[in-house]
Amino acid sequence: MNVLWCEKCKSIPKQQQGPCEDAGGNRDKSIYIYILYRHNLKGHSVRKKPLFQNCHKIARLRFAAAHGDKDCTCGEMSSELFGHNDHRYVWRKKRDACQPKNTIPTVKHGGGSIMLWGCFAAGGTGAIHKIDGITRKDNYVDILEQHLKIVRKLKFGCKWFVQMDNDPKHTSKVVAKWYWSGHHKALTSIL
Repeated sequence: MNVLWCEKCKSIPKQQQGPCEDAGGNRDKSIYIYILYRHNLKGHSVRKKPLFQNCHKIARLRFAAAHGDKDCTCGEMSSELFGHNDHRYVWRKKRDACQPKNTIPTVKHGGGSIMLWGCFAAGGTGAIHKIDGITRKDNYVDILEQHLKIVRKLKFGCKWFVQMDNDPKHTSKVVAKWYWSGHHKALTSIL
């Protein structure tokens, strides 16, 4: 049975809902929040996802079936060496701040992060390259020259695509010229 609360009446069954005389028809918002907390419902941020309709899903499946065995996906990834570097929240009482269950271990000076470049395909994974510093378009061409030769071991045959996101260094003229000079076909991200 759904129950609403007001200050004077405490609980009113849904069938008998009407304006509360004492509250003048307005119920206090904090009472509803209290009820939600009693039922273990807490406020969280909403998860975002793209709006995919059935026609989008069918088109993506057709594309994957046609080109999935000849597609090599490349990209960079940054990873924290000692856990995540974001805010963490814990529900605790005021005096329990230093209890072991309410703390997380830290490393002096943050612990650092590492940037990696890698590629993978349906036939397996390619090489992984550790990136030092900031990647520029010239560095990116060097990485591609070193590691896309290894991709031939994944048995794509003579025609295959390199899939990348729309990062400015991926779409620069220097990288495009390198692809066309080497007769590679670049496929920008379909996401």
